[in-house]
This record gives sequence, C-alpha cells and structure tokens, in this order.
Amino acid sequence: MITPHLMRAFARVDLEAERGEGAWLFDAQGRRYLDFLGGVAVNALGHCHPALVEALTRQARTLWHASNLVRVPGQERLADRLCAASFADQAFFTNSGSEAVDFALKLVRRRAKATVAPQRWRTITFEGGFHGRSMAAIAAGGQIKLTQGFTPVVTGFDCVPFADLEAVRRAIGPETAAILIEPVQGDGGIRVAPFDFMRALRSLCDEHDLLLVLDEVQTGIGRTGRLFAYEWSGVKPDIVACAKGLGAGFPLGAVLTTQAIGGLITPGAHGSTLGGAPLAAAVGNALLDVILADGFLEGVRNAADALEEGLRRVVARHPGVFTEVRGIGLMLGLRCAPSNAEVITALRARGMLVGPGGDNVVRLLPALTTGAEEIAAALNALEAACRDLEGTTAARTSA
Repeated sequence: MITPHLMRAFARVDLEAERGEGAWLFDAQGRRYLDFLGGVAVNALGHCHPALVEALTRQARTLWHASNLVRVPGQERLADRLCAASFADQAFFTNSGSEAVDFALKLVRRRAKATVAPQRWRTITFEGGFHGRSMAAIAAGGQIKLTQGFTPVVTGFDCVPFADLEAVRRAIGPETAAILIEPVQGDGGIRVAPFDFMRALRSLCDEHDLLLVLDEVQTGIGRTGRLFAYEWSGVKPDIVACAKGLGAGFPLGAVLTTQAIGGLITPGAHGSTLGGAPLAAAVGNALLDVILADGFLEGVRNAADALEEGLRRVVARHPGVFTEVRGIGLMLGLRCAPSNAEVITALRARGMLVGPGGDNVVRLLPALTTGAEEIAAALNALEAACRDLEGTTAARTSA
C-alpha cells in the first residue's frame, strides 16, 4: 500500500521497485520487468551500470560536496568534454531539466537586455511542448493540464502549432527574443520536428537576430543515436538545455551555449548550490567515457533500426492495437487504437514497462545499451500484450 504521507503528485501503480540490473527492474516480490521506460529516458546505461557504480562509490569516499565558490575539478573536466563534443563554448550545471530550461530562458533575456534590444523578452514555443514543472517551464509548454490550478502563468511565451513554419513567422514581433523547441517532443507524443523545419528555424533566427534554444533534456546524450538531436538536422543552436541521461539517474543537468552568450553571466547573476557537485560530475564523466567511446553511438543507431523494424512488424500484425510507429533512435512511440493506459497496463502484466505520451502514444525509452536480447524480449512482450488486448476486445464484442 502506498503511504498516505506522500503527496499524490504521481499516478503511481502499485509496483514496489526494489533493485535494477541492466535492462531489468525487479519488484519486492522478485518479479522482473523489462524496463523500456528507463526512469523516463533517464537511465541511459540501464540500471546499476558498473562504470557508473564504480565512479560514484569512488567519489563518495573522497568528497561529496563542495561549494561552487571553489574549483571542482570533475566539473571543469565535464564542461570541457561537453563543449568539445558539441557546438558550445561554455557550460553551466544544474540539478534537473527544469532548472536548465529556466536558466536558458534567463540567458535569452540577459542577452536581449545587454546586446540586442531591451524591449525583447518574449519566446516562441510550440503546442504539445513539455519543458519541466517550474512556473516558467509550464508556461512555456502552454499545456492546460500543466497550468491548471497554477494561474496566472508566467508571461512572455507565444505558443504556436508544432512544426508550423508560417505560424512561427506570424508570431515574430518586435518583442520576440528567441524560439524554444524540443527536437523531438516526448510528452507531446514522440513527434519529431522535421529536419528542414529545424533548418528553417535557424534561418529565421539569423534573419531576425533571435536565439535558437533547444530543449534536449530528453533527446540529448545519445538518446536519438547522436550525442545531441540537433546534429541530425545540421543546425547550430545558440543554447541547449540537457539533463536526464546526462546523470543517468543521478541529478545532473546542464546548459550549453556560446562564449558570446555565456560571457554575459557574471558572478552573482546566477547560481546553484548543488549543480555540478563532485558526485554528479563523477557520474557525468563516467557516462561520457561510455557514450563517447568509439562505436557506441553507432551501436545505438543499429539497435534503434532493429527495434523500429520489429515495431513496424508488430503494428502491421495488430492494427487494432497500434496504428503508427514514431520517433528516432531509441526514443520511439507507438500510437494506440485503444487508450494508451490500457496498453501500458497490458504490457506491465506481460513484464514490460513503458510510459504514456500525448496523442494516445506509449513511449519506448530503453537503455542505450539495448541489444538483440532486449529487443527480442520487448517484441515478444508487445505481441503477447496485443493478443491479450485483442482477446479482451473480442470478448466485449461477443458479450
């Protein structure tokens, strides 16, 4: 029984997670589940990856926390490596994706006030977006389910239909400072922004002197088969917010940007008590050791191709359950014919964990270490759940 002393902020199922090993999560009764939710795209290397366990325990024996008023060597190394592997010149570390997005939005306003035009402060965002749970983040997302009960919302966001270039053009005004987008909407239903649309956004930003801000909290750190999803379209963003997979389960986020923008932050303009602390930096560096190793991301892309091919076969065989495969890399979605809640329940009964998404989608977010064995297990569970759901539908019809 779930304790009444926890706020009911989550629609929890009565599955008592006890331990994890690789792709598998075990409950208190010893049953194992193929974890294709991964803490909602957090467990980049699965559960208890030995490299991460070793890095965390080694760091825990020496130094847990030091104020950011002193140098933290592991944090400096992590910043160097992220910048070397991306478009960025500078990094700032946070504890979460929401914090990263909030700081990205602060950078937008800082840059406008300091170098462009003081009247610029608004950001164009997209319907179906999810940028976190802070007051600014829920306002940026614009979803009623997130803002209900928390009005009046933070102002300064102009929300337009996803991937609608003409709507973006119409929304640009004298107060516009930036465009904020997820290269792939996760909560919004695994909707991939077309690559030509991303390139068009970059051109619009250049034309109007706007910042292109990417929320790669879910898509970043290898999730799509590249270190960052923006690499698929070839655009160069101005600011990227990332988290989730960066800490692989340990609280860690980052904002990456150029020298021109990051250089506007001076002591006292922003801060974080725990962001990039020694424990977090140790995990982040150990993660990059794995992700940036030769051939790793190629392996992610190969696994993604195999999984997507298998999912298309499942959809073709069971059109009464699934109608579409979406996504890129190991950030995939299946649009459901019945409610996605029914599908999630059926899969859990068959020993597989997935997550909900908008537009009646179930999200598949497996570990980046997923291989043939895990893919076969996932496809078997999906086939079994489809048969269960089809049987239930047939029974209802006959009754």
